[in-house]
Amino acid sequence: MELKERIRGDMQKAAKERNSLALSALRMALAAIKNKEIETREEIGDDTVFKVLATMVKQRRESIDLYRRGERGDLADKEAAEITVLEVYLPKPLADVEVESLVREAIAAVGASSPADMGRVMKELMPKVAGRADGKTVNEIVRRLLTG
Repeated sequence: MELKERIRGDMQKAAKERNSLALSALRMALAAIKNKEIETREEIGDDTVFKVLATMVKQRRESIDLYRRGERGDLADKEAAEITVLEVYLPKPLADVEVESLVREAIAAVGASSPADMGRVMKELMPKVAGRADGKTVNEIVRRLLTG
């Protein structure tokens, strides 16, 4: 089953169960997917849906940080609950050890030897870790391996 259809079905299920939190999160996910389709002017596949969902999760994590700083724990808790709903549809995240292994492979593949080669390494690496690892974490690991 296509991921969009699975989300749509789960949204209907949440509506029947009167689960307003899941319903809201899934509606926002489908709206973001639809916006991406309008932007690209074609129907998007599961890989792009993963990217859209990963972006939504990242945005919510940033919001949680801001809400906590603003002492709005209620809103931070709501965002955290939405993350839980959305993460069900994302592939299992990579552990730092797995990311480091992929980084080493990418460094070898492009023949990188200094921090100046970081862009080439990231270009090689990001399609492999998209949606499964945070870009900031990947960047830090690449930087550490190229400088150390």
